[in-house]
Amino acid sequence: MRILFTGGSGKAGRYVVADLVARGHRVLNLDLVPAGIPGAFDLTTDLTDAGQVFSAMSGITGFDELDAGMGDERSQALKFDAVIHFAAIARIQLRPDPECFRINTVSTYNVLEAAVKLGVPKIMFASSETTYGVCFASGEVRPQYIPVDEEHPTVPQDAYAMSKVCNEACGRSFHARSGAEIYALRLNNVIEPHEYAELAPRWRVDAACRRRNIFGYIDTRDLSDFVDRALAADGLGYQVFNVANGDSSVGMSSADVAATFYDDVPVTRAMGEFETFYAIDKAKEMLGFDPKSRWRDVS
Repeated sequence: MRILFTGGSGKAGRYVVADLVARGHRVLNLDLVPAGIPGAFDLTTDLTDAGQVFSAMSGITGFDELDAGMGDERSQALKFDAVIHFAAIARIQLRPDPECFRINTVSTYNVLEAAVKLGVPKIMFASSETTYGVCFASGEVRPQYIPVDEEHPTVPQDAYAMSKVCNEACGRSFHARSGAEIYALRLNNVIEPHEYAELAPRWRVDAACRRRNIFGYIDTRDLSDFVDRALAADGLGYQVFNVANGDSSVGMSSADVAATFYDDVPVTRAMGEFETFYAIDKAKEMLGFDPKSRWRDVS
């Protein structure tokens, strides 16, 4: 596939881009900083500028496409098969709140609009666990029920999560306008493989440190697998998916976590011994997503 990716220089994006290239896809990465991933192409792009986004999405990915005669802007060969939008201000406290909200919403709108107008059939964008209002809340906010699935209300307090909720509304509306396949990926706390050596010892003994992440995580390898499965899916329309690993990120059993941290929160179904509270049932059923337990064997 010919894939346009945004944010491929970021924490999650660089793993997904490398995996896409390894699977044989042609990937153009739009970011403010080049990723330099072997086999991928970089184009420095300000996604808050609609003209830059439209130009990048309707142009060549590399010089070899000129040799193949694809440089004509009227060429159907220039059409991307998929757009995957991960670029964003990654959390609060990186930019002032209005800038975080502006950049995240405007860039996502520009990417969605250009992709739809250029007839891209598959569009994915990174939403967030923060939409559920737990992660960046002032004080402690508990879920309305556990495990937290995609039907859980999304009423956050912070600018970052507000931007993600707005982006999901735009995704739904662009699907209604165009019929394009558009998926919002509510990513749980993204963890790189090398981070477990530092994180695992604390996760085992200090469950409280994972409360704001709903005691969950998503490994970059399993996130890459999710994206691959979502690219292969067809006919799903507009969908929101929780994306997490199947096990929790604490040494405490899920029953003990529920008793300790969620004692007054309704439990909607039986849970496995170490099952994530960030429910991925929908991704399992619709995409066959089956992420591995990644951290429990790390010494």
